[in-house]
Amino acid sequence: MSFNFREDLLNVSEKHFEAYIEKHRINIEVLLENNVGLAEHSDIMDTIEKEMGLMADYHDKLEVLRTYFIKENKKEVLNG
Repeated sequence: MSFNFREDLLNVSEKHFEAYIEKHRINIEVLLENNVGLAEHSDIMDTIEKEMGLMADYHDKLEVLRTYFIKENKKEVLNG
């Protein structure tokens, strides 16, 4: 069995970032849909904004990973 360490790390990182984006998206959905969660969060808008900020952080990391490190999305650098 052959392992490609670089590819494995990139794949795991991609899945990790996607999972955390989904985790924070679900947290927002729960806050929006479930009135029970509101009692625990006195400032619901602040809590949602924090969750969105965490989503944005992972989204940015995912985009950097896909743009600069995953071969299918690598851009050619022009010599100039």
